[in-house]
Amino acid sequence: MKLVFAGTPEFAAVSLAALLAARHEVTLVLTQPDRPAGRGLKPQLSAVKRLALEHGLPVAQPATLKEDPAATQAITAAAPEAMIVAAYGLILPATLLAIPARGCINVHASLLPRWRGAAPIHRALLAGDRETGVTIMQMDAGLDTGAMLLQRAIPIGAADTTGTLHDKLAALGAELLIEALAANLAPRAQDAATATYAPRIDKREAEIDWTRPAAEIGRQVRAFDPAPGAQTRLDGTMLKIWRAQIEPVGAGAPGTVSAAGPDGIVIACGAQALRVTELQRAGGKRLPAQAFLAGHRIERGARLGAGNG
Repeated sequence: MKLVFAGTPEFAAVSLAALLAARHEVTLVLTQPDRPAGRGLKPQLSAVKRLALEHGLPVAQPATLKEDPAATQAITAAAPEAMIVAAYGLILPATLLAIPARGCINVHASLLPRWRGAAPIHRALLAGDRETGVTIMQMDAGLDTGAMLLQRAIPIGAADTTGTLHDKLAALGAELLIEALAANLAPRAQDAATATYAPRIDKREAEIDWTRPAAEIGRQVRAFDPAPGAQTRLDGTMLKIWRAQIEPVGAGAPGTVSAAGPDGIVIACGAQALRVTELQRAGGKRLPAQAFLAGHRIERGARLGAGNG
């Protein structure tokens, strides 16, 4: 099938690779402009752009698709039967949605109508959902409101992070996309009454509030791995918490360290406690608790959290 593909990060690149492996003809790739990143703030190519260039595909990088005649002309000239969109990051106006004969098809990392929006994987973890999945959707002018073509669920494991779920859902999304393009599927409308929304992650959400229950903080740790990392303070120094497990009983006020040893650092929460087994000091590396404590002593009774450093 003759396709235009729009996507930016690694999640999208997995779907593009699957389309190429399935011998679909990708006549144009849209991806966001190169962004400065790293210590040198040098412009970095998106994962989708790197893959497109490796395969000699034409690439366009408009800063916006609204009222952009050049972007509209490029898509029209590519003459796609369908346009595939996966984690692109730009809104497609109605004029572009109408160009492909089979419309625009989106690969979305949630079980729509739950978690419409930009951060469905993070939000599913933060909410304590037991499952997530991928929806292949026929796009319309709304925010992830289009009719569904195909959907499949996977369980969320107790140790899953945003990173591990991202990889699972990227692979599942690519698989379902190929399946959807090969089939004649009847679109199924979403139930708008049950919709929930997944706004972008604000870095302020990464700050740990130790007065919350340990179960909620544990989900926060997993949701913000690999970025931005759940954060707390100790003696004025920022720490990132990367791995933790719930302890049935906590001792002391929320944020108080009740034990620190080779098997972890136990911190009291609003309900129960967390045993932190992997953490990172600002400017340092992610370390198991034992290695961290070898270089940074944490005393029993120390207090973590905002206002305690």
